[in-house]
Amino acid sequence: MTTELLDRALVEEATKKSGLVWVRGAGVPAARALWHAWHDGAACLVGDGPGEQPLPGLTDGGSAEVTVRSKDKGGRLVTWAATVSELPPGSAEWAAAVSELKGKRLNAPDGEAMTDRWSRECRVLRLTPTGTTAPLPDGPLAAPPPPTPATTRQPAPAALPRLLARRRNRK
Repeated sequence: MTTELLDRALVEEATKKSGLVWVRGAGVPAARALWHAWHDGAACLVGDGPGEQPLPGLTDGGSAEVTVRSKDKGGRLVTWAATVSELPPGSAEWAAAVSELKGKRLNAPDGEAMTDRWSRECRVLRLTPTGTTAPLPDGPLAAPPPPTPATTRQPAPAALPRLLARRRNRK
């Protein structure tokens, strides 16, 4: 019981403090960085409209995997499972979520009119934690670079470090 409470507290605090979460919808191979607002026990997102973030694989009633990073170090803190629900425009839940999201939206092209645009052209989603968290991986998760035909034709000239150092000294 205490492990569940600690996991729930970790998910809530980490997600509240992070301005960016990595979300992978069902059937999508890679996670996508999305801005969000934490409201009433869930992460709320707005997107899929002109000028807003895309929300691939996030469907009403579906599932998602949310990874939260540390705000100061940038490393992974917790990965949690979520159920996705789409909030209908004009509902009380939608209005409450949009009031939180409006304060987090940076550089909106239409200022205060963005909530009207969101109701017409965008989707507001609520990612509710299911209570399960994924264990942290043992090894690195860095992907190898993709193969490329680009190569260096020849080694750098031996005098290049001296030329660059001389240029820095003149400034």
